[in-house]
Amino acid sequence: MTMAIRPTVVIFCDHLLYLSETFIRAQAQALRYFSPVYAGSRRVVGLDLPDASTYTINEGDTAGKIKEVLFKILGTAPHLVGRLRALDPVLVHAHFGPDGLRALPLSRQLGLPLIVSFHGSDATAIAPRPHEVPFGHRRYLANKSVLQRGASVFLAVSDFIRGKLIEQDFPAEKVVVHYIGVDSKFFSPSRPAADLVVLFVGRLSDRKGPDYLIRAMASVQQEHPEAELVLIGDGPLRKNLEAQAKTSLRKYRFLGAQKPETVREWMDRAAIFSAPSVTAASGGEEAFGMVFVEAQAMQKPVVGFASGGVVEAVEHGQTGFLAPERDWRKMAEYLALLLRDRDLQRRFGIAGRQRVLRLFDLEKQTRVLETIYSEVATRRAPVRPQKFNSTEAVEICQRS
Repeated sequence: MTMAIRPTVVIFCDHLLYLSETFIRAQAQALRYFSPVYAGSRRVVGLDLPDASTYTINEGDTAGKIKEVLFKILGTAPHLVGRLRALDPVLVHAHFGPDGLRALPLSRQLGLPLIVSFHGSDATAIAPRPHEVPFGHRRYLANKSVLQRGASVFLAVSDFIRGKLIEQDFPAEKVVVHYIGVDSKFFSPSRPAADLVVLFVGRLSDRKGPDYLIRAMASVQQEHPEAELVLIGDGPLRKNLEAQAKTSLRKYRFLGAQKPETVREWMDRAAIFSAPSVTAASGGEEAFGMVFVEAQAMQKPVVGFASGGVVEAVEHGQTGFLAPERDWRKMAEYLALLLRDRDLQRRFGIAGRQRVLRLFDLEKQTRVLETIYSEVATRRAPVRPQKFNSTEAVEICQRS
């Protein structure tokens, strides 16, 4: 495969694309040996995507809404299939389990292999209350075996998620661990000194545990009254969290959802990044914690809970601290220690960025992804990425 001929890969996501899904766009943009196009049911207010390579079923009018319903119920989208077929793609890569199920009839109609990436609750929330999840997720849980048989490869964003998929009878030989990685050039430190800020970035929901961080910061501010908690993100708990912060914290601010550039700026300003994810009542757990890796790429020490795949993203005692899940008092101890000890902040930050460059760099990890694309597109058995470094990955892509 040469740079002059770049086969097309269809990146499928039902809604294109929410602000929280920067990792999907970043991975697609980092492809070197494949040309990505985006396909889904409809566009949403969120990330900018190139109009010329974005294809949707529902364009926003009444007819589009009807087409979207027919696609989700019957799996038919002849206009979309025709437009994609004209591009002569070599495979479909869907993100999230429910969207993998939606993309399966599309891939079959195109005669293409399907790769599905699992990112978190799509692999861990297997017993949700019906009223708490969308219809698409309930439909996926009821028809999971169809996807297990029909897709070519399942990409798990961590060893933790791979284990969860195998527990649910996904064929072990089809499940490959692939860390997406972060753009270490975009997430790169620029400030010589940090403000006395503890930063949270994430959805304001039970699973992300922001209430535990507020409790911890109330304790921390007794020792460090000048420390400020800054929360970026939105969600169903925002009103309650603001009330909790108002009664317990000295300095705080809620900034709502922000674009990646703003998130990066705040990571650059912060002294510590903290996101205390927990196991939700539905069983949902943190799959890996991309935001932890982004913060470490910004050379920030991180503090959280040892929950789910976070233990793969953060090296406890080396790049940050992980308290037992829901132990906000221990988390407060770790936060206070890092705020006291600027040298420890610096050492953890440097070690974190070095670890990101070694294990979680987007460019390197995308080369590994492209070896998987090459193997699947040529109908060979998938290669486990642990067997290849990024240099070997490039060689495989060039030979294909």
